[in-house]
Amino acid sequence: MQIGMIGLGRMGMNMARRLIRGGHEVVAYNRTREKTERLAAEGAGAAFSLEELVKKLAAPRAVWLMLPAGATVDEHLTRLAGILSRGDMVIDGGNTYYKDDVRRAELLAPKGIHYVDVGVSGGVWGLEAGYCLMVGGGKRVYDILEPVFRSLAPAEGVLHCGATGAGHFLKMVHNGIEYGMMQAYAEGFGILDASAYSDDLDYAKVAHLWNQGSVIRSWLLELAEGMFSRSARLADIGAFVEDSGEGRWTALQAVESGVPAPVLTLSLMSRFRSRVDDNFSDKVVAALRREFGGHAVRKTTESI
Repeated sequence: MQIGMIGLGRMGMNMARRLIRGGHEVVAYNRTREKTERLAAEGAGAAFSLEELVKKLAAPRAVWLMLPAGATVDEHLTRLAGILSRGDMVIDGGNTYYKDDVRRAELLAPKGIHYVDVGVSGGVWGLEAGYCLMVGGGKRVYDILEPVFRSLAPAEGVLHCGATGAGHFLKMVHNGIEYGMMQAYAEGFGILDASAYSDDLDYAKVAHLWNQGSVIRSWLLELAEGMFSRSARLADIGAFVEDSGEGRWTALQAVESGVPAPVLTLSLMSRFRSRVDDNFSDKVVAALRREFGGHAVRKTTESI
């Protein structure tokens, strides 16, 4: 299938590569030429403007956006709305707030342009392992795009979740759960680090051990084993944990829905607290975010 890819960051570039490997024809555009040219050398078609990208795609066109959530997406959608045609499809695969999906779909509908929201999980490992895809939007359009989704996802790794916004809603809750899971592991290692046994413990071996039949085994523990193997006490990691928005949205949704979510909400509050305190648990969360998502960390020499 032919598809346009807009945004070749750490997620978009590898997703485009996986699609090329899957036999799809990818036409790529990025704000900076260098990344577009790099992907073109790997088999993609190159476009150096949105207008050029649209011209290189056959109708009905499928255009996938992998851009930072918020104003950048709105800017690109406004421009695309003026150059796409009735029946074309726009897919937003970034970490967008689901209420923005509903608004954008309503703006594009009078032009006959279909809007699909896709929550994407897999981080920097998705190129090889595949991406978990949570898709919202019309089922008919989903069916048209399904070959693309199947190439990006591992077996059983894609789900049509419902109407517009459902995909990003599911991804929002997914990330809220992720916050809570990382916080639990981090607090556990924090207790170990503050104990009388800490000098004798190899945290990489502990993480490996807990993945051998334990009820708390997980991919996050595999990542923890790797990061502790490289830096036994995370000496180069600053205890400053960023948040990219989804945890806040999940907490707000819990309030709006009247659903108690103390673990997820407190894990978000712990990230805020990390920006004024300094402890080992926060180093663990910061390092885990780098492991699965390639997120930046503060070095110990950086000021807060």
